[in-house]
Amino acid sequence: MLWSLLKIVLFICIIGALTWGATQLMETDGGVIVSIANVEFTLGPLQLVIVALLLLLSVWIVLKLVSFLVALIRFLNGDETAVSRYFDRNRERKGFQALADGMMALASGEGKLAMSKAAKAEKYLHRPELTNLITAQAAELTGDRHKAEDVYKQLLVDDRTRFVGVRGLLKQRLDAGDTTTALKLAEKAFALKPKHGETQDLLLQLQAGNADWSGARKTLGAKLKHGTLPRDVHKRRDAVLALSEAREILAEGNSVEAREAAIEANRLSPDLIPAAVMAARGYIQNDQPRYATRVLRKAWEARPHPDLAAAFAEIAPDETPSQRIKRFGVLTRAKPDHPETRMLLAELYIADEDFPAARRALGDLATSDPTARSVTIMAAIERGEGADDAIVRGWLTRALSVSRGPQWVCDNCHTVHSAWIPVCDTCGAFDTLTWTVPKAGEVAMPTSTEMLPLIVGQIDKTPDAQDAPDDSPEADTVDAEVVADSEETKANP
Repeated sequence: MLWSLLKIVLFICIIGALTWGATQLMETDGGVIVSIANVEFTLGPLQLVIVALLLLLSVWIVLKLVSFLVALIRFLNGDETAVSRYFDRNRERKGFQALADGMMALASGEGKLAMSKAAKAEKYLHRPELTNLITAQAAELTGDRHKAEDVYKQLLVDDRTRFVGVRGLLKQRLDAGDTTTALKLAEKAFALKPKHGETQDLLLQLQAGNADWSGARKTLGAKLKHGTLPRDVHKRRDAVLALSEAREILAEGNSVEAREAAIEANRLSPDLIPAAVMAARGYIQNDQPRYATRVLRKAWEARPHPDLAAAFAEIAPDETPSQRIKRFGVLTRAKPDHPETRMLLAELYIADEDFPAARRALGDLATSDPTARSVTIMAAIERGEGADDAIVRGWLTRALSVSRGPQWVCDNCHTVHSAWIPVCDTCGAFDTLTWTVPKAGEVAMPTSTEMLPLIVGQIDKTPDAQDAPDDSPEADTVDAEVVADSEETKANP
């Protein structure tokens, strides 16, 4: 609205200036005498200006006629396209001007104007490979997806624009949530331009989302080959894909092939915890405990994790608690000051009913860096040492309000997962789960607390005159939780 007003004001000012100039010329005395063939013409100032303008116009017309005559002479001399080129130059000039205006309108977010300029450019240029690009993007900008899809389909006809058409249709299918069709289009786009980084990423994401692990590994290899992925990142993601492939093979019942795939995943990335666990369990099933120990020790040195300890316990499931403490020294000596190592040692001593040693192993972890697991371990130690029920309940109550500790958290959307998966369920990102402490407010008790006993055995307490049983509903609830944990520990040592 303001721009329209400014244009009106500017037009009025120009008309006023011309009128004022003409008035000044008419009021000016004197003139110019022009003599042609003994005929004199006396021209006033205003008449002189008009004659000068007409002379300039005549010169322009003469130049155009001369140019046309030159083109006509060339045509008569055998140049069949001379005349057509003469007129095409004007059409190209207008067409490219309209094309430039359309690109500017598109960059400015004016979708309808861009479509109008693209149509005008096509009228003059007849270059659909240029004008259709602007038309399709302008249609998407205005929300006309049907027209954009039609234009993208037209681009498929020309070899020069086929990739652009496929890419446009791919993005439309992704926006519509049609991942099946999008995967086929991504494969087509990848076949047309295998070096295109964006297409590689989209294809890899779609293949991982559709559990096409074999195809995803090929795409990942192409990214490494064409230099769009660092080698260390390639090894890590290839290990994730190999692990996912192993899980799928295991689900189909082929344990031998799954074991080999898991071992390959562990070889590619020894610090990938799920791969180390699966490879170790494969070695255990194949009666190769030394290999399983080596795999788990190497992974523990990279990052201690409860799942690694659980797999390490499966190497010798029938050993006594004291034998287990001794054998677990392979892990606990690797990173003795790590919180996971300290909690693991405390749990092992609790299983051996050596509660003072469990307290020494845990140290001040339950107070300096309290988590649900460390606080619950402290409750078990207090119970084992015969502390009052009020103290045990206090620790268990605190376990409900402190941090749940490290969990599998998506780096992209920060969703907490109970177990590791290759593709986030929420945002669909690939290989974004990290074992870390989630942000405040994100609570999800990890299943890793089941790997070793937190509270071992039911502590039988004989009531006496000084220590009468607490019959309150709260005490019954807490004791029931302790007994439930104890029974689970007995079932899963």
